Amino acid sequence: MARYRPPQPRSSLYITAHGYRTLQSELQGLWQRRSETVKALSAAAAEGDRSENAEYIYRKKELREIDRRIRYLQKRLPELTVVAAAPSDPSRVYFGAWVTLEDEAGEEYAYRIVGPDEFDTAGGLISMDSPLARALLGKALDDEIEVVLPKGRARYSITAVRYENDDGRR
Repeated sequence: MARYRPPQPRSSLYITAHGYRTLQSELQGLWQRRSETVKALSAAAAEGDRSENAEYIYRKKELREIDRRIRYLQKRLPELTVVAAAPSDPSRVYFGAWVTLEDEAGEEYAYRIVGPDEFDTAGGLISMDSPLARALLGKALDDEIEVVLPKGRARYSITAVRYENDDGRR
């Protein structure tokens, strides 16, 4: 008996130009990897008994994972909206902004608000659907925000807001 899981809420459909190019190149790379995997799979299948052929089983699983990701990207890429232009009011925090925050202890953190398909917290990219990004959107320089994070409540002050093109120019 299967356990019912409600569908995940739809994530935002915005992405930066750099993120869109990254997803496109990932899709092209997956198609190349798929052709190599199919060749290896057919070579493993030619070896005989498939029920005890570890190489065959591994390649079938790898092919399923590649096909799943290709299907996802082929559905997702056409529905994404690329946001490349800076907003009319660059002093406020909107999609694509680099925001520098200072916490109560005086430590500074820099984040860029990006789409959910390209976030990388280690690289300072946070999804616009995250609690911190939702609290930041629409705020201006020197505003203070309070946000509930997994580690508890946190207060931040916005010390800088800047917009750059994906090639690093302002």
